[in-house]
Amino acid sequence: MREVQITFDCADPAKLAAFWAEALGYEVQGPPAGFASWEQALDAFGVPEQERDSRSAIVAPSGPRVFFQRVPEGKQVKNRVHLDVRAAPGLQGQARMEALEAEATRLTALGATRLARHEPGPPLSAGHIVLADPEGNEFCLD
Repeated sequence: MREVQITFDCADPAKLAAFWAEALGYEVQGPPAGFASWEQALDAFGVPEQERDSRSAIVAPSGPRVFFQRVPEGKQVKNRVHLDVRAAPGLQGQARMEALEAEATRLTALGATRLARHEPGPPLSAGHIVLADPEGNEFCLD
């Protein structure tokens, strides 16, 4: 088995890392062992000031590490790959959609944008809500 890391290209790694840490229940990754802060570590590594917000990561006890890297270009088109945030596992019908709406409200307060709501319907759709993170990356609450 191999480990998986999910990587986002973005304009503001720290801001996007903070959003996704809240969205997923992760934590922003702390500095390497032996350093009290990232600032101390970056000083020791000789990282120039202009590169200090070029990367960030979030971690959880289980689940993949999520890495954010600054790139010069902005988002151009719809994502071909996206995250599904399982906000209502095991719920069905109205209870499911209410749970998804509550999570959508929480995430929009953190900077997400609501894009669409898809109602439950036969034969396979349980319903979901499409959002975009603060930099426009689409994701689904399902």
